[in-house]
Amino acid sequence: MKKLDKETILLFHEEIIEKYGGTHGVRDENLLDSALNAPSQGFGGLEFFPTVIEKAARLCFGLVKNHPFHDGNKRIGTVAMLSMLDLNHITLNATNRELADVVLALAAGEIDDTDLLQWVQDHT
Repeated sequence: MKKLDKETILLFHEEIIEKYGGTHGVRDENLLDSALNAPSQGFGGLEFFPTVIEKAARLCFGLVKNHPFHDGNKRIGTVAMLSMLDLNHITLNATNRELADVVLALAAGEIDDTDLLQWVQDHT
């Protein structure tokens, strides 16, 4: 299973801000680390998020909900999830509008992590 490291996430974020605008930089390093480490968490030798899809959805959730960056948290969460899926040869079958709608719903608190995971599973 291929994963994204912190340096890659920071590079992606920088590119997103350069291309689409917004404020550069990390707002809270601890919240960023929390979002990036959550997909690998476990207990007693068991992973909480054992599949690529679960890890990718959890990464998106953490980046969107933790707000670790000054700006672009929804965008980086989306890009990180799509990139992790792509790195592992998993295709998300959804329109840009459908993807944007689900991420906006997540950010607004209209759906939770379980709903996001179910949506990603339904669209891969």
